[in-house]
Amino acid sequence: MSNNKPEVPESEKQLDELKWEVAEELQLDDDIEDKGFENMTTREVGRIGGNMVKKMIKFAEKEMSEHGEDIVE
Repeated sequence: MSNNKPEVPESEKQLDELKWEVAEELQLDDDIEDKGFENMTTREVGRIGGNMVKKMIKFAEKEMSEHGEDIVE
């Protein structure tokens, strides 16, 4: 993982699981296991990150539609 720390440290495990889930969906998991994340191309890592963001936005939208104003701090 990068040097960036999650806003909610308790989420680090779930974010790592999401990263691997997305990599598997993009059929990049074997490459990661062979080369490691540090040797992946910028394009490959960007695809993983971009798809993670899409999934997180979809999750957040679903939560907002179900819980409405309860989500805002």
